[in-house]
Amino acid sequence: MKYIVKYLIAIGLIFKTFTGLSQGTFFQNLNFESANVAASPAELYPNYVSIGSALPNWTAYLGADQQTQVGYNAPANSTASITLIGPTWNSSRLVYNVGIIDGNYSVVLQTGANPTGSAAITENASIAQNGTVPSTAQSLQFDAYETTPLSVSFNGNVLIPVALSSGVSADGLPYTLYGANISAWAGQTGELEFTADFKSYNFVVLDDITFSTTAVVPEPSVLALMVMGGLAFGMHRWRAKGLLNPQQ
Repeated sequence: MKYIVKYLIAIGLIFKTFTGLSQGTFFQNLNFESANVAASPAELYPNYVSIGSALPNWTAYLGADQQTQVGYNAPANSTASITLIGPTWNSSRLVYNVGIIDGNYSVVLQTGANPTGSAAITENASIAQNGTVPSTAQSLQFDAYETTPLSVSFNGNVLIPVALSSGVSADGLPYTLYGANISAWAGQTGELEFTADFKSYNFVVLDDITFSTTAVVPEPSVLALMVMGGLAFGMHRWRAKGLLNPQQ
């Protein structure tokens, strides 16, 4: 009997393994609340902690260089950095204009000078994670406050975020809820990456990344409306001209 039990257990483990492989591993710590760091007030830059403690499941890059440490409650001014902002942060004490968007933690992606090389070399700041997009996902949504452009991609495919709504955090930080359609990659496994693109030593505050079953319908841009209006006006003029000057 015990051999039968062992056999059934083995079959169950094999089934579980293959099921896990087929489903992949879903993205984790998308709201950054899994941080395991000691309480710290606002610190002078740099104040480093290991990325495994600050941003579990995430990988951090400055330019193409992978980082083993990130800042904690110590945002940089003009140096490229990635910083976790925690619950003891007091945004009113410092001049960096960053804060927590939601919950206990947010992440700051700061573009700027290479921290270990020439100040003339400027770098982007990125975080990335490998995982599987839920099979029912229609869009990727996240909160952000940007003073520099933010790029989002999945497996090298550029996503196009559109603004859905806006708000102000308890820290007094204005932010925007963005959404980008991701249904084309639902059920697929790959790397999700957020990159603050260099522009005058500025930054992005990021939080509350989620997958939604609601598709994003972007509002028509001003340019598109102008083009449509111009076409409509031109058609109206053409018709009017045709009526006033009928062909003989």
